[in-house]
Amino acid sequence: MASFIQLDYSTQHPGVARAGNAIETLKALAHRFEGTRGTASLLLAAVVAGLVVASSQLVDRWTDGHAMAAWLVMWAIAFAALALLASPLRTVTAGVRATAVTWAEKRRQAREDDKLWNLALTDARVMAELSRAMSSDAAADIRKYY
Repeated sequence: MASFIQLDYSTQHPGVARAGNAIETLKALAHRFEGTRGTASLLLAAVVAGLVVASSQLVDRWTDGHAMAAWLVMWAIAFAALALLASPLRTVTAGVRATAVTWAEKRRQAREDDKLWNLALTDARVMAELSRAMSSDAAADIRKYY
């Protein structure tokens, strides 16, 4: 007499599945994050927090127990900093972000060029194609001078 046993075992570990789901969720959050505005907001918050701390130190020295006046001066400085620094910090952040994107693109292109060159060193067909492309580019450059 034959008996068949069918066991349903999971082919994937539940912890690995949860970790994979967590990573996918973090990637989705990173794609939705609009970098320039968020970074500018964080930078603005840091600058304003630093100004509030500095003004608190300054105001504590000359208030002699006038807590309400100190509180008003600190918040006036905080709101003035928010109003005056929001636009310049957003501009600076956008510039830094654009520079970082340009730098990353140049690095990616350099890595791809290195890969192609290493392939060309091992494959004569690729080297011949690169040689033809470079000679046609050189001929085009020479024609520009005439």
